[in-house]
Amino acid sequence: MSEANVALPSMRVSYEAGALEESSLAATWHEQLQLWFDEAVQADLIEPNAMVLATANPDGIPSSRTVLCKGFDQRGVVFFTNYTSAKSHDLKATQVAAATFPWLGLQRQVNVRGTVEKVSSAETAEYWAERPRGSQLGAWASPQSQVVAGRDALQSSLSGIQRRFADAEKVPVPPHWGGWRIRPDYVEFWQGRADRLHDRLRFRRSNDLWTVERLAP
Repeated sequence: MSEANVALPSMRVSYEAGALEESSLAATWHEQLQLWFDEAVQADLIEPNAMVLATANPDGIPSSRTVLCKGFDQRGVVFFTNYTSAKSHDLKATQVAAATFPWLGLQRQVNVRGTVEKVSSAETAEYWAERPRGSQLGAWASPQSQVVAGRDALQSSLSGIQRRFADAEKVPVPPHWGGWRIRPDYVEFWQGRADRLHDRLRFRRSNDLWTVERLAP
């Protein structure tokens, strides 16, 4: 057994950074998410809008990856990607997803689960206009999730795209690219506590009515 493996069972942090009580919870899940997101930004956490997105294919085989949240409101949580990517194939097939904001520096996490829908073309265009030109060109150049011959193949594809749009003042939105919205029916706010008696408060939707429940850690 390696030295690193020996150390793993003893790696432990006592979570004592805060508490989460029903009395302090915002009225809605998206207002509470905004409060915690603002605090994550103020705490200078790395990539506070990063979330781990979980999907599954029609056979139930799961996949997860980190994506960047690019917006949230009462309708749901939004991210953007290639519509031909593996994650998009999963989402088209199952119409459900889960995502976790891992704010470890604040000993917090937020778990979101629900159905998914594509965002409108207008929402996609609005966000696309804010992306750096290099990111726009990269979205055109990359056949996301497909096998490629090597890094040189990607660079060659990018060079071709750069030539294609060299004279274009604005790069158009690729037809295969856009946003997804997770429309939650379950949002859990998790705050680490001492002795592993963590606070878990869940907003759960049933027939368009939201209930707040405390879950055992």
